[in-house]
Amino acid sequence: MYADIIIDISHEKLDKVFQYRIPEELLPRLTIGMQVQVPFGSGNALRTGYVVDITDQTDYDVDKIKDIARIVEQSVPIESQLIALAAWMRRNYGGTMNQALKTVIPVKHKERLQQKRTVELALTDMVEAKNLLAELTRKHRTARARLLEALLENDRIDYEVVTHKLNVTAAVLRAMEEQGIIRIVSEDRYRNPVGHLTKSGYNIVLNEEQQAVVDAIDADFQAEQYGNYLIQGVTGSGKTEVYMELIARAAAQGRSSIVLIPEIALTFQTVMRFYNRFGDRVSILHSRLSQGERYDQFLRAKNGELDVMIGPRSALFTPFSNLGYIIIDEEHESSYKSETVPRYHARETAMERARMAGASVILGSATPSLESSYRAEKGQLRRFYLSNRAKNASTLPTCHVADLREELKNGNRSILSRKLQELMEERLVRGEQVMLFLNRRGMAGFVSCRECGEAVKCPHCDVSLSLHNNGTLKCHYCGYEMSQVTRCPSCGSKYIGAFRAGTQKIEEIVKKRFPGARVLRMDYDTTRTKDSYEKILSAFANEEADILIGTQMIVKGHDFPKVTLVGILAADLSLHANDYRAAERTFQLLTQAAGRAGRAERAGEVVIQTYQPDHYAVQAAKDQDYERFYEQELAYRELMCYPPVWNLLLIAVTSPREAEAESCSRKLGQWLQEHFSQLSMIGPTEATVAKVNDIYRRVIYLKSEDYGDLVCAKDGLESVLSQGMWRQTTVQFDFNPITGF
Repeated sequence: MYADIIIDISHEKLDKVFQYRIPEELLPRLTIGMQVQVPFGSGNALRTGYVVDITDQTDYDVDKIKDIARIVEQSVPIESQLIALAAWMRRNYGGTMNQALKTVIPVKHKERLQQKRTVELALTDMVEAKNLLAELTRKHRTARARLLEALLENDRIDYEVVTHKLNVTAAVLRAMEEQGIIRIVSEDRYRNPVGHLTKSGYNIVLNEEQQAVVDAIDADFQAEQYGNYLIQGVTGSGKTEVYMELIARAAAQGRSSIVLIPEIALTFQTVMRFYNRFGDRVSILHSRLSQGERYDQFLRAKNGELDVMIGPRSALFTPFSNLGYIIIDEEHESSYKSETVPRYHARETAMERARMAGASVILGSATPSLESSYRAEKGQLRRFYLSNRAKNASTLPTCHVADLREELKNGNRSILSRKLQELMEERLVRGEQVMLFLNRRGMAGFVSCRECGEAVKCPHCDVSLSLHNNGTLKCHYCGYEMSQVTRCPSCGSKYIGAFRAGTQKIEEIVKKRFPGARVLRMDYDTTRTKDSYEKILSAFANEEADILIGTQMIVKGHDFPKVTLVGILAADLSLHANDYRAAERTFQLLTQAAGRAGRAERAGEVVIQTYQPDHYAVQAAKDQDYERFYEQELAYRELMCYPPVWNLLLIAVTSPREAEAESCSRKLGQWLQEHFSQLSMIGPTEATVAKVNDIYRRVIYLKSEDYGDLVCAKDGLESVLSQGMWRQTTVQFDFNPITGF
């Protein structure tokens, strides 16, 4: 028998299968997915690899095939389905097979299970036990007497209680065990990251809208017509309750589900909702867990001890053997796109895994991505609408737009508009809560006018120019550049420049303006520790603070009944990012932020502060009008040949040698023009940041209506690169990139 093995080296030249003979002593134990060590190369140095197939056929001279040296005992086997998924990712997103395999293995190494030890009474004759207690007391064997007395009252005691609270040493325990008085029992115990939660029960009844969605999707599921669905529901419409009902029905048939959330900040409230319904059959996977915790959740899922796994993008690869649903909540979020090779998108990868597993995918959002809505229009997704908030007394909030240009003209230079300050005072008097959201996404680098609100844009690409340290403004889609301006090109105002404000500065301003208010801040700096998200959100939920200030992590999916006011500070910052998706991201952020207000019986209000109150993204967010925004934005994308109407491939070239980066990108561009002249090409040009840590960066963009054409171009470039002409250069591919490079 032979094993096909991928060598554990992330290098294009070795990104292929090597075949090895399986020694007889390893044959009974070896399975697909195991890690092994094999002799490699002319020196037969031992290398680690993954078994991707086992066969009795070989195309090589059997006398030249080497034997597998050994199985890596601490490795974690991976499912053959996940291996196939890794191959699909490598083909569709680039990178090496080994990089794809490492992505789909959520846990790389085995960890020792925790052991729970208990001390039990071995004596069965109670008269004998009591006589022994009297003898130990008479002989002043106080530690032994203390333990025996406790065991006569409780026949089993935790080992830690015995050693710490009863102060009985390990030596005494060994002696009593040898004498047959006690026995020490050890059992493996999972580390459980949600084990501290308390189940409070679940008594929510679905409304008619929710029930109709559940029944329709479940009917397909029962008929084994697994598909891809989009649930578009206004904020507070109860999408989570729909998810849970479908998961419960699947679990009743022994099918497990994966629930993806965009970031760790959402884990606490999401898990509480699911735990109240499913109890210990729920767990989580994310980067803040210890290696031991991650490994234990991996085992629990693999052993069928969980019905639901919740987590960010990497939870998609949970090794459930009988998968029913993959649910992607807030599916529009950019965090579902990987920033490392392979640069996969969880949405498409989930659909491929579901296809392999015979499962269904459910996308949910109040503001679906243009890609998902476009697919729904084309019939590739079945769309359902939840148009009303789930709670009877809850309605969508009233939105006000504060024009910061007028605030400046009227002498208010504070980041807080007069309208927002007025409403904050009202809430503090009434004992209600306020959330202040600083829209910092995409703010770095652009230049805008404080008088008219216009940003300095590229005349060719309709995206904002990026400000560089040398004072130049540059477009990173076409390479256009100009010198920094001191007056606004639109209105001539001298009040033009880059925005400089952060959550810490906002916190200082708020505390000074409202000295009696209790203020919490939630951003990168305050959420670095393992439990920081949970502590901050719990404190705010328990009404230990009046005002919560934060970046986008505070406006996604959270439900605080006493929040009746949301202030969106500098709402249009993200409009001016050097990114064709800027308007979409702004609309989504503003709509999601507005949706945090008035989610219970108390009415909510929202203040959107902006320099561009008439922009269609701001106006559509104010009115919570997704359809109007979608139509205008799609028309723009179609005009500019951007996704989802067209597809985009970013080719990123990096090298520590500037000349080699320039040479490689130029020759790749020439090769593309010769072999793929039908594709629209932009570049080669410098990347958004042309040099990082002494690494030079250049980019090429390809556009095509056919995604397959871009995959073919990627395959061709990989063949060119395999010739090894540029030894110190790395080339990476990013299909339909979410962020620039």
